Amino acid sequence: MVAKAFGGPEVLTVIDEELPAPGPGEVLVEFRAIGVNPVEYKQYGGAFGTDESTLPLHLGSEGAGIVVAVGDDATGPSGPISVGDEVVVYRGSGTYAEQALEPASAVLPRPAALGVQEAAGLLLTGTTAYDTVETVGVSDGDVVLIHGAAGAVGLLAVQLAKLRGATVIGTAREVNHDYLRSIGAIPVTYGEGLADRVRDAAPGGVDAAIDTVGTDEAVDVSLELVKDKARIVTIAAFGRAAADGFPVLGGGNPASAALRDRVRPELLDLAARGEITNVVAKTFPLADAGRAHTELKTAHPIGKFILLP
Repeated sequence: MVAKAFGGPEVLTVIDEELPAPGPGEVLVEFRAIGVNPVEYKQYGGAFGTDESTLPLHLGSEGAGIVVAVGDDATGPSGPISVGDEVVVYRGSGTYAEQALEPASAVLPRPAALGVQEAAGLLLTGTTAYDTVETVGVSDGDVVLIHGAAGAVGLLAVQLAKLRGATVIGTAREVNHDYLRSIGAIPVTYGEGLADRVRDAAPGGVDAAIDTVGTDEAVDVSLELVKDKARIVTIAAFGRAAADGFPVLGGGNPASAALRDRVRPELLDLAARGEITNVVAKTFPLADAGRAHTELKTAHPIGKFILLP
């Protein structure tokens, strides 16, 4: 599945492509499930530029499947990679495919206890969530406000913060409140009066805030309730972070990239042990990637969308 131009989902098309044998440090992965993320429709939508020399765009950076061929020196973060290994890929490239050549550095073993669909969509959002929790220094006894707690990153940030001993208050639509309670968060509805609702839920105050939505409301409430700006982080409100002086994640920061690579095995282990759960909301055939992207832009069930080759 590639984008043959810049625009909406109509630019997506399925092509047949001959792949060479894996070169040094490469493996050929046959995908069984592929994670869907907003960055993919932003990519062909022109959010990162419209350089036509990059077309067609090969989409996707995460998935799960089986290794069908290996090149010389194919050693991943967890050791040598062999044909037949069940693996998770992230940060890969061109994973919207039946098969793709991937760098060995992006290939990790899939724990037997972790389902292929859950694994396929775990690591992009999981490493982002881990980065947010690490950036604001969540520790035992903290009260943490997570904006967009029912989103893909927010759900994992809630669980990771809870594992560190924090009390978590999460903003979400009311339809998602019961699920947030089931994973240990205190849900509050966003909208007018949010700061007061958070104060009612946390009479002792809020120590840190994680913004996954990027709205002015999320930023304003965070700044109002959290004393130390260093303990506020956003993955979406880039302009406000620059103007108001608090951390932002994204944009290819080398420190973030190194952290996210380092924590991939830990996240897979946590998910395999059931200490975190990556909910699969819906699956789509690979050929319906455009429909998946269209639905992802709207209010949708909790969890990740997954493509099935």
